[in-house]
Amino acid sequence: MFANRVIIRGFASSASSLAPKVAVVGAAGGIGQPLSLLLKLNPHVGRLALYDLVNTPGVGADLSHINTQAVVKGYKGADQLEVALKDADIIVVPAGVPRKPGMTRDDLFKINAGIVKGIAEAAVKVAPKAHILVISNPVNSTVPIVAEVFKKAKIFDPRRIYGVTTLDVVRASTFVTTIKGGNPTKTPVHVIGGHSGVTIIPLLSQTGINFTKEEVDALTHRIQFGGDEVVEAKGGLGSATLSMAHAGARFTDSLLRALAGAEGIVEPSYVYSEVGAKHGVEYFATNVELGYSIGVSLRVCT
Repeated sequence: MFANRVIIRGFASSASSLAPKVAVVGAAGGIGQPLSLLLKLNPHVGRLALYDLVNTPGVGADLSHINTQAVVKGYKGADQLEVALKDADIIVVPAGVPRKPGMTRDDLFKINAGIVKGIAEAAVKVAPKAHILVISNPVNSTVPIVAEVFKKAKIFDPRRIYGVTTLDVVRASTFVTTIKGGNPTKTPVHVIGGHSGVTIIPLLSQTGINFTKEEVDALTHRIQFGGDEVVEAKGGLGSATLSMAHAGARFTDSLLRALAGAEGIVEPSYVYSEVGAKHGVEYFATNVELGYSIGVSLRVCT
């Protein structure tokens, strides 16, 4: 089995590199609030714009009392979306409704597709060079929606639109070390494919750990349907919000460090793939190397 490793470069910040602006769209929600907290604590964030339909001025005021350098401001209501996004370097999008028991990602699509499309249309107007990190499910569908909006505006750049699949590898590392031992922070598991059920493919054979067939089957299923596990455990009162906030903050931090010139930073992401497109699969989750220097290349890792 093989996986694509995309090396993505050319990340020039659209604002001052000394004070990157990060906007969180959906900042008052279950993912948005802890994600915003983690970003407020990030030393690479200069300005933090929080947007939602309700409560964001209060969330912003609360976070603004934390003694870190990020300057926080909350924006509320449809008429303030473009103001919140204007000149953002990074736009993180956890906006939308969470999954409830019995809901599939296809069910979510009917609601979240329109929300994400509206956000992308606003970004095209006021932050066309922002890096957009899509968390809103179903990522397999919401990422192409964002891309189509940018294609329509004739400013599509596949190096700037990402589906955040970091939670899949976070879960994989946790679940593997739960049964095999070891440090989950030092046990990377490459996960490819998509970000929904059986499209999530953990490459357990690449970990260097010996598994029985029963372990492979059980781990694969748990990694693929870890989100369902959380939805059921919360009894319909929420989905994977805290772990997703961690995953979103981790990807954002990696991108911020790449913008600042750090090299060799690899994160998983659901991105447009030229290689996949030749075989009818335009978007694919794989390891992405983030870099500052200009140029784009893609290589297959066995």
